[in-house]
Amino acid sequence: MIMKIKVFLLLVMGGISMLTGCKHRETKQENLQTVKTEMAAVYGEVKTSSFPGKVKAASEINLSFRINGPITKINVTEGQFVHKGQVVAEMDSRDYVIQLSAAEAEYTRIKAEAERIIQLHGKQSVSDNDHDKAVTGLQQITAQYDAAKNALADTKLIAPFDGYIQKRYSDRAEVIGEGMPVFSMISADLPEVEINIPANEFVNRDRFSSYTCLFDVFPGQVFPLQLISISGKANANQLYTMRFRLKRGNDSQMPSPGMSAMVSIIYKPEENQKISVPITAIRDTGNGTMVWVYDEATQTVSERKVTVTQILNDGKVIISQGLNLGETIVTAGVHFLSEGEKVKLLPDVSSTNVGGLL
Repeated sequence: MIMKIKVFLLLVMGGISMLTGCKHRETKQENLQTVKTEMAAVYGEVKTSSFPGKVKAASEINLSFRINGPITKINVTEGQFVHKGQVVAEMDSRDYVIQLSAAEAEYTRIKAEAERIIQLHGKQSVSDNDHDKAVTGLQQITAQYDAAKNALADTKLIAPFDGYIQKRYSDRAEVIGEGMPVFSMISADLPEVEINIPANEFVNRDRFSSYTCLFDVFPGQVFPLQLISISGKANANQLYTMRFRLKRGNDSQMPSPGMSAMVSIIYKPEENQKISVPITAIRDTGNGTMVWVYDEATQTVSERKVTVTQILNDGKVIISQGLNLGETIVTAGVHFLSEGEKVKLLPDVSSTNVGGLL
């Protein structure tokens, strides 16, 4: 009896230990290390060119009906946010309901007749000519029936994507024609920035490295940009248009279409230029001097061996090998990481949120 009790207690303790271990592992997976990062920068002067720009919506379109008729409902107002698939306006559907009913009745009649002839043709009771006429007639009435269904569906004007109603051009009870704009709409996707550069900058476009922009309404905040395109042909002013997309960041402070911006183009460094990083990013191990490189796509860190050639008075070191310009490295928390570990970034402190109390 005592032996059975001991065995039972061992099993219970083992189960508790396994549950505790699983819970500990789950907590460990959820509690990611918080690290501070910084981009590897060029030591010394880096060529930068700045140009004024304008924020534009990623997509801006006019919404219009594909059919003619009077508008019976306007369901949204200017400035309102709408979701993809939302009905923003409706047209009088009475005539299109009648057309659909007539088309459906004709479709039902011809379909039944065509199926009968096709069945008889399979028994070689009707000629090939009668069979072909029946098939063609069924195809034609099917197309007419589908067109009538589409016309009825087109009495509702649908938002094609998430976004904002920018302007309304038509009112309720107004009779409009096919293709006449009812609303203009901008998408809720990340906005774009557009600038124009002169020919002397355009010919050096292969040396462009990265792009940022500033806004007067967000003082002290730098917004990174992703290049979308550079026009290959100059406009009437002999300038070349560059389009950028604002990268995802603090959406509560995302610039809006129409805002003015100052875009900076950072050039690639010369081959003999060196890279500087904060000395806090450096970690000496038995295998040499290391830094942690952060991968934005996987949100993980990997160890990288580097060569330090000089320690500067401003708290930075010069690296001659092992690191590329623009790579993101960990500058705080370097002694508590492991290879391939997933981490979360320390959020930027807003200049208007002193102490991070808001």
